[in-house]
Amino acid sequence: MKNHPKWTAERIRALKGQARIVALTAGDFATARAADEAGAHIVLVGDSLAMTMLGYSSTLPVTVEQMLHHTAAAARGVSRALLVADMPFLSYQVSAEQALANAGRFVKEAAADAVKIEGGALRVPTVRTLVQNGIPVLGHIGLTPQSIRALGGYKVQGRRDEEAQRLLEDVRALEEAGVFALVIECVPREVGAALTAAAHVPTIGIGAGPACDGQILVSHDLLGLTPPSATPRFAKRYAELGEQMAAAFARFKADVEAGTFPDADHSYD
Repeated sequence: MKNHPKWTAERIRALKGQARIVALTAGDFATARAADEAGAHIVLVGDSLAMTMLGYSSTLPVTVEQMLHHTAAAARGVSRALLVADMPFLSYQVSAEQALANAGRFVKEAAADAVKIEGGALRVPTVRTLVQNGIPVLGHIGLTPQSIRALGGYKVQGRRDEEAQRLLEDVRALEEAGVFALVIECVPREVGAALTAAAHVPTIGIGAGPACDGQILVSHDLLGLTPPSATPRFAKRYAELGEQMAAAFARFKADVEAGTFPDADHSYD
């Protein structure tokens, strides 16, 4: 993979209508390297790591410092994919100036190629400020997890006509502001298809149906590291590593207690 050219925001934008975009989340070196070697176009250090890696009940508590730490770790595992850092709650909402200062840290200190921010037309001034200062922005509309207090929980968005129309207006506003692509989360498949058809930049779906220009999943969901009861309906479990880890740990425990590990093959003369 190291001989392939690096994916950039402009290269991702140019994939609209040409090829499906593959995106995965990663918050550590090993996972990012595996996603990169698998050929993912985008590796997102998502603030979902607040729940999957840090044990919080939502994305809201994760800090800029924590996200910088995880982004820098993931960056060391990526050679080809576009590395996108998720801007955490209250790191960009106060002002465009605050957003620029924090986004600049992700680029300078953590080697991110781009940042992701949540929200629709409301974020136009922020997106425009970042883009004009050389920081590519991945937009995010639909279900925006940082707004779950206002949304009343993790609910499908865009089911009513007025909601779908508002999402369409968000697409147009964010496009004009300069996003290179848009994550669309948790909307009916028909709405995902309509937004994708209307957008001039690629759409990356997560629970938004098959018509989007690409798809992203949280790697912990995909790998079966999330309990089944906590796995969203839209997330396909491609492995059950949680079960395999527990079984491996149990075998190790049994060998240690039985005195069969370490044996001669795992000891020095």
